[in-house]
Amino acid sequence: MIPLRDTTKSGAFPFVNLTLITINILVFLYEFSLGENIHNFIFEYGLIPAKVFSSANIDLGERLFPFISSMFIHAGWMHIIGNALFLFIFGDNVEARMGHFKYLIFYIVCGLAAAFFQIITSLDSVIPMVGASGAISGVLGAYISFFPKSKILTLIPIFFFIRLIHIPAAIFIFVWFIIQFISGIGSLGMTQDTGGVAFWAHIGGFVAGLILARFFQKGRLRVVGDGGRYYH
Repeated sequence: MIPLRDTTKSGAFPFVNLTLITINILVFLYEFSLGENIHNFIFEYGLIPAKVFSSANIDLGERLFPFISSMFIHAGWMHIIGNALFLFIFGDNVEARMGHFKYLIFYIVCGLAAAFFQIITSLDSVIPMVGASGAISGVLGAYISFFPKSKILTLIPIFFFIRLIHIPAAIFIFVWFIIQFISGIGSLGMTQDTGGVAFWAHIGGFVAGLILARFFQKGRLRVVGDGGRYYH
């Protein structure tokens, strides 16, 4: 399922959301410009679980800064395009409901929660975790909490055919979560030296967003419309 747009109008300019998308794209373009040196960049600024708890003499900043920097690094074109699309569709409404500053803090907190959740499932992994999907999963958790009746125009490929249908946000996001959960269970058998999708970061970010959404919302808002690395 590929979301194309939602039917709920935010009614406010999503300054923070667009800024986050822009930063992610600019960082990715910088990565792309590094050529073969991108490997070193990802290992320096990606979040490596084994490094966080290593007994080696590693500076505290080197252990903690990747929790933030890894949120803005992506593993390839499809990775950045997918994350930017989801954030563009779902983030503006959540920002409008929370307000600019609260939304920024919420986004970062969900990203941190996602990283911790993934780490506890792969403590010995030496594979860098990169991507904004943990934070974006938190945005999805808030969206389903605030706008469950909104409709998501969704592209569904069926063999050689493509269908466009409107799916209630609650159903779209619930199906998305079930896919992440099943995939996360399957990933538990992976070895710690192989890459893949950090499904538990998705799950952790979503749960954090679902729990924290109500604490970050501002006053009621008028809504118009129908109701070899880990990456995430």
